Amino acid sequence: MELCFGWFLLVASIPAIFAQDISHGSIVVDGTMTVAQTDDNFVCATIDWWPHDKCNYDQCPWHYTSVMNLNLSHPFLAKAIQAFNRLRIRVGGSLQDQVLYDVGNLKSPCHPFQKMKDGLFGFSKGCLHMERWDELNRFFKETGAMVTFGLNALHGRHKIKRSLWGGDWDSSNAQDFMKYTVSKGYQIDSWEFGNELSGNGIGAHVHADQYGKDLVNLRRIINELYKGSQSKPSLVAPGGFYDEEWFVKLLQTSGFGVIDVMSHHMYNLGAGVDPKLVSKILNPDHLNKAAYTFGNLTHIIRRHGPWTSAWVGESGGAYNSGGAHVSNTFVNSFWYLDQLGMASKYHTKVYCRQTLIGGNYGLLNATTFVPNPDYYSGLLWHRLMGKVVLNVESHASPFLRSYAHCSKGRTGVTLLVINLSNQTNFIMNAQNSINLKLAANEQNISRDSFTHSLKKTFSWVGTKASDDALLREEYHLTPKDGYLRSRTMVLNGIPLELTSTGDIPSLNPVRVNVKSPITISPLSIAFIVLPNFEAPACG
Repeated sequence: MELCFGWFLLVASIPAIFAQDISHGSIVVDGTMTVAQTDDNFVCATIDWWPHDKCNYDQCPWHYTSVMNLNLSHPFLAKAIQAFNRLRIRVGGSLQDQVLYDVGNLKSPCHPFQKMKDGLFGFSKGCLHMERWDELNRFFKETGAMVTFGLNALHGRHKIKRSLWGGDWDSSNAQDFMKYTVSKGYQIDSWEFGNELSGNGIGAHVHADQYGKDLVNLRRIINELYKGSQSKPSLVAPGGFYDEEWFVKLLQTSGFGVIDVMSHHMYNLGAGVDPKLVSKILNPDHLNKAAYTFGNLTHIIRRHGPWTSAWVGESGGAYNSGGAHVSNTFVNSFWYLDQLGMASKYHTKVYCRQTLIGGNYGLLNATTFVPNPDYYSGLLWHRLMGKVVLNVESHASPFLRSYAHCSKGRTGVTLLVINLSNQTNFIMNAQNSINLKLAANEQNISRDSFTHSLKKTFSWVGTKASDDALLREEYHLTPKDGYLRSRTMVLNGIPLELTSTGDIPSLNPVRVNVKSPITISPLSIAFIVLPNFEAPACG
């Protein structure tokens, strides 16, 4: 395997050799302090309500992937979810505030979504029948999914002017639906209230003080329905774009202990039709702009709602169904993995990708159900990156982006290293800040003790039978044939494709001598697993 990987590295580094641009440096990990913590099930994906005739830019990329008609019996779908061993799924999206639940004393007609010129987002109200809800819950149980369900927060309100909606939320239909859910024993991890109604909203908005009052009502309903239950679902809100004044007022109005999670949406790449999507994805300055939102939300939670935590409830990179031939290709993983890393550093507990399936940004192809490259990126993160976030520094280049977490399910540290440069081959040493500090403080040391200190700056893998046997694990991701818009991801030189039985392929690392530097080829991504890395923060 080492020989094969050596050949792979040689081939992958050919562009850098021709470019005559090689950069040496260090990646320094501080394992002494926890920067932040995510939930165990940080990676999340959404299932949306959009019908097949939802179109953007003369394209209709949703096909039959709606909550209402997604083919739950497709074998690829179940296997894709089961591979995560507890994937968090958020059921929600733009049309959720027009969904009626066909249960209880519903007084309105309950019909499928239809195109309607004057309707919100161009559609009529829709209907979730309990037979379909039963099917969905059987599927969630079979696949081990953790479910966040987004409730209709506009029911009973009326339009005041333009996009502003007012009046109290009519909770009766939602309460009947939740009561049915409890009676059937369906496990809901969290109930989310509304979709993109914060600030000026997208299509519609509600004032924060009214929203806060309605959340107090929803909290009361949850407490009553789950009284005596061993597992009471969390209350998530508002599921909209960050607006500081609105978010602060919501926390103040709802009060202590009402909201468990402050969820917000991010589409920092802009419109899916933007011809500059790829250049934005590969621009470190553009990627860095997301830190402003993450940092500000962290600040207001600490100041106004320390009992809550932050989620990214929906993020697809590019809005309006994503970018055709971009969001479903390898190049999108530079944005996706970078934002997973950035979000986790800013205390984000959960990150929901729009979508699991549907639109151009689905983790799965909307018609074949075959995984797109970002599916494998999310799966590798889920399997390798633990919930404890560590500080990592590298001054090699702004185009080399690094993140570090305690490894998942084992000792040590895992690095995520992203090379946005199209010409620089980075050759890096992974170092431990503990040992650098020790070395700096030692003044009169013998040659033997210096050698021992130098060796400790690397992270060991395996049993210390001898120095030659010490290995680390590496997962190098590149596009097939070097084409950034390829829909096939390559792991350590091997294209990732479903097996003949439709199973997710094995995601095998290569094992590399710990003494060798880490080589990150141009326009590639790598997970580097460093077992036995001395990191007190990892416990």
